[in-house]
Amino acid sequence: MKINILLPYKERFDQNQASSVSITVRNNLLHTNYLNQIKIFGQNVENPLFKNNFVGLKYSILSFKSKNKFLAHKMLKKISKELDKNQLIEIHNRPYLVEEIIRGNKFPVSLFFHNDPQTMRGSKSVRERENILSKCAGIFCVSEFIKKKFLEGVNENFQKVHVLYNGVEKKLKKFPIKKKEILFVGRLVIEKGVHLYVDAIKEIAQKYPEWSFGIIGSSKLGDNKHRNFYSDYIIKKTKAIGHQAQFYGFKNQEFVEEKMKNASIVVIPSTWEEPFGLVAAEAMSNGACIIASKVGGIPEIIKDNGILIDKINLKKLSSKIEFLIKNNHVRENYQRKAWKNFRLSSEVSSEKLDHFREQISSKYF
Repeated sequence: MKINILLPYKERFDQNQASSVSITVRNNLLHTNYLNQIKIFGQNVENPLFKNNFVGLKYSILSFKSKNKFLAHKMLKKISKELDKNQLIEIHNRPYLVEEIIRGNKFPVSLFFHNDPQTMRGSKSVRERENILSKCAGIFCVSEFIKKKFLEGVNENFQKVHVLYNGVEKKLKKFPIKKKEILFVGRLVIEKGVHLYVDAIKEIAQKYPEWSFGIIGSSKLGDNKHRNFYSDYIIKKTKAIGHQAQFYGFKNQEFVEEKMKNASIVVIPSTWEEPFGLVAAEAMSNGACIIASKVGGIPEIIKDNGILIDKINLKKLSSKIEFLIKNNHVRENYQRKAWKNFRLSSEVSSEKLDHFREQISSKYF
C-alpha cells in the first residue's frame, strides 16, 4: 500500500518553518508502519522534513491553476505513472479539492479537517458535506468539536467520520525544572487573543519583577518578515513592558519545545473557537500549567488539567495569571496533572491512523 499526502500550498514542510498541519503530519511519520510507502506533496522548501518522503513542487503561473489545484494535479500526474494500484490519497484541509481529485483518479481519498468545515470552501453547506461523505473513504477531524461541526445537518454515512487528535511528541522522560516564566505561543492575530495576554502582563510584570513573560509567533505562519498593524501593535506593547517581556517572533519547533520545558505557565487566550489546540497539547507534554479559553476543541484537550476561562476577557485573564503566580502549590499541582494525564502522543495517533488506513485499503482493494 502506498500513501500520498497532499498538504495545503501555504504549508511549509520545512525543519525551520513548519506550522501545525506540517507538524502533525511529521509527528505521525515518526511512528507509522508505512514510512517507506508514504509521499508528502507540498510547495518546495529549502530544508524539508523527512526529505526522502517529501515531493516539493514549485508553482508555475503558466499552469493557469490555483496553487492548491496545481499541487493536486502534479500529485495525480505522478501517482498515475505508478505500477502499484493499491494507493491511498490523503488531503489535508482543502475540502474543495475532493471533487477535483476524485474526478482525476480511481484511488480512495480521505479528507483531514484541521479547521471548522462550515467555514471552509467546499464544505460550508450541508449539501457539500454530504457530497464529500459520499465520495470520500474517510473523514478525519482533529476534535469532537470539529466532527460535530461537520455532521451538523448531515443524515448519512456517519461511520465514515472519525476523530483523530493531533499527536504530540513527549520527548522529556522526567518532569522538567520550571522557571518563573509565562509564555504565549501562536500567530499574532486578533482571534488568538494575544492582545489580552499583553495587556494582562503589562500590569502584572510591575508587581512581580522576578517573573518573565514571552511571546513566540508571527502574523503569518513561518514568516517573520510579514507585518501588519495588529502585529506591530503587539510587538510595540510587549517591548514597552521592559526587560521582563520578550518577543521572540516565529521560531522552529525545537525552540518552542525548549521554552515550553522551562515555562511555568502557558496562556492560550483565544477569542475564536479553536479546532484543536496544538499549543495546549504541547504545553501538557512539557508539564506546563495552562490557562486557556473555554472554546472549540480546547476543553477536550485540557479537561480538568488546567484552568479554562469561559467568555474570556482582560479582567478574568489577569486574575487567573496573578492567582497562579501567588499560589505555588496550585500552580505546581496543575503542572503535575498536565504532565501525568497527557494522553495525546503522536505514537497513539499514528497507530490509530495506520489502523484506519488498513481498514480503507481492505475495503477498496
